[in-house]
Amino acid sequence: MAKVRKAERRPPLNKTHKLKRQDWAKKSLKTDFSKVLWTDEMRVSLDGPDGWARGWIGKGQRAPVPLRRQQGGGGVLVWAGIIKDELVGPFRVEDGVKLNSQSYCQFLEDTFFKQWYRKKSASFKKNMIFMQDNAPSHASKYSTAWLARKGIKEEKLMTWPPCSPDPNPIENLWSIIKCEIYKEGKQYTSLNSVWEAVVAAARNVDGEQIKTLTESMDGRLLSVLAKKGGYIGR
Repeated sequence: MAKVRKAERRPPLNKTHKLKRQDWAKKSLKTDFSKVLWTDEMRVSLDGPDGWARGWIGKGQRAPVPLRRQQGGGGVLVWAGIIKDELVGPFRVEDGVKLNSQSYCQFLEDTFFKQWYRKKSASFKKNMIFMQDNAPSHASKYSTAWLARKGIKEEKLMTWPPCSPDPNPIENLWSIIKCEIYKEGKQYTSLNSVWEAVVAAARNVDGEQIKTLTESMDGRLLSVLAKKGGYIGR
């Protein structure tokens, strides 16, 4: 009948943010979203998304005793993309690497470009639109110039509104994966084991699920406009 949930964390939206989100939504209504590659990073920890599992238990049952580790035992940073009905990745960021502009571009070179993008046809590359959020390592002059040298520039690099994780359909993919790897309060004993769980969960996401997410963009844009730039549900 009910479940325990923590309050969602969302960056605050001021009037300027809302106006930019509305403007982006209006301009994007004519976009062919089947050509957009939606990308993002996700961090997975050993002990779950909140570092501590909470939920209802039956009367007379004992609450599970989770492992307690300092700093939650650490975690793994994962990058992936989705386009049409295809999953790109997931790729693991090397442990201990902080993603600044230089390391982000090198990561894309070693994973996305060498392992996926270069196998695509010239016509695909010509039409693909690359989406990334406004994280400093993504939106810096260095990263923008580097992507431009790779041919991803101008209309091929999507302009993303500020404080806007909610319109990105890959956020729903992260939710699917996290629900799978942390079901029944599961915890992990090593970074490799949680990474293996992410890979296994990603393999179980089929093309129809991804297509459902990428085809939801028209509705997301209309929701942004209906809420006058406010946050939308997922």
